[in-house]
Amino acid sequence: MLAFTWRATYDASRVITPTVKVIKFGDGYEQRQGTGINRQPRKYSLVFKRINSEIDAIDAFLAARGAVEAFNYTHPGHPIGVFVCREWTRTDVARGIDSISATFEEVFE
Repeated sequence: MLAFTWRATYDASRVITPTVKVIKFGDGYEQRQGTGINRQPRKYSLVFKRINSEIDAIDAFLAARGAVEAFNYTHPGHPIGVFVCREWTRTDVARGIDSISATFEEVFE
């Protein structure tokens, strides 16, 4: 499996949404139960601001995976994981400088 090795330019935000089944009863009562063995997948919102040639390489890496093929990614201070990128945005910042904003979603294969 290929590894995404570029470091994000700015602070990344991490979202964890536990997978939970919820059964609602009358008067506001509810029961919750975790589902599956991987119940807390990570999601990172990352920004990469670099010279055009580096942004071209990041863009090509993500496009080659096409949100179908997963890749390894290690966020600083966190364990390695398997991720997909379903959406990214490329922005022209200045002459010779571009940025990519991407969301990496952890998957379990």
